[in-house]
Amino acid sequence: MSSKIILGHNQYGKAEVRVVKVTRDTERHHIEDLNVTSQLRGDFDAAHLEGDNAHVVATDTQKNTVYALAREGIGSPEAFLLRLGEHFTASFDWVTGGRWAAEAYSWDRIQAHGEGHNHSFVRNGQEIRTAVLVREGEHEHLISGLQDLTVLKTTESGFVGFPREKYTTLQETTDRILATDVTARWRFKAGTDFSTLDFNKNYDDVKGLLLEGFTENYSHALQQTLFDMGTKVLEAHPEIDEIKFSMPNKHHFLVDLAPFGLDNPNEVFFAADRPYGLIEATVLREDAVPADNAWSGIAGFC
Repeated sequence: MSSKIILGHNQYGKAEVRVVKVTRDTERHHIEDLNVTSQLRGDFDAAHLEGDNAHVVATDTQKNTVYALAREGIGSPEAFLLRLGEHFTASFDWVTGGRWAAEAYSWDRIQAHGEGHNHSFVRNGQEIRTAVLVREGEHEHLISGLQDLTVLKTTESGFVGFPREKYTTLQETTDRILATDVTARWRFKAGTDFSTLDFNKNYDDVKGLLLEGFTENYSHALQQTLFDMGTKVLEAHPEIDEIKFSMPNKHHFLVDLAPFGLDNPNEVFFAADRPYGLIEATVLREDAVPADNAWSGIAGFC
């Protein structure tokens, strides 16, 4: 006898709403650039089971809400998502929660005649800032992060002591290039009063600590460096409970110049883009309260 078919967990919304806010209250303009996704959760059974759209807040409405709230200013991706979440859960009784995500793109002022121009910008390609808000009834989880932060150290890294068997060809080394693209997301403690946080300052500080953590110690493996980076953040920020990393090992192989009658004193390398090692881990406080539902839907993390 076949089992009954039922509707499981579901959400819906508008993905990747690009919004650019220019603040023009003085001659010196300011630009904020986001890519926002809004997904609602709640009582949407009738839409799936009966084709009844009475509770379906149109995805077009969600898109327009992003634009309308941006008119009042963005401030930070985290603060903007908190406003979106509050708007939808307060405006519709059947919307009990949702998932709101944003990517933030940075712009620097073009330097003209020795100073930053008032209204001309160049895209800062260093990394992409991210944020995710998950609301389930009275429970709220906020995750900040960054991706595509490319870093490299030319020494103070090695890789030795790994198992060797018949398929092992990699040679041990105590002096190698270590390079990676850092993707990191950090979750704030449940119950944090977000109104007390300066998210922009918090982001800048965490990014700085991640970079310092990458530089400070001799790296016996990318795994060790990852843990050093996460530890540095958690020790400095008691409002953060855990930080997840996904970091590829961007291999740099020493080129054999002997066929050309040249030596290579660890100076000329081939940068391979694939295949690559992929290191993923979570660094967290021992007493951190689990929040698996906060991470649901965020791909690429263990």
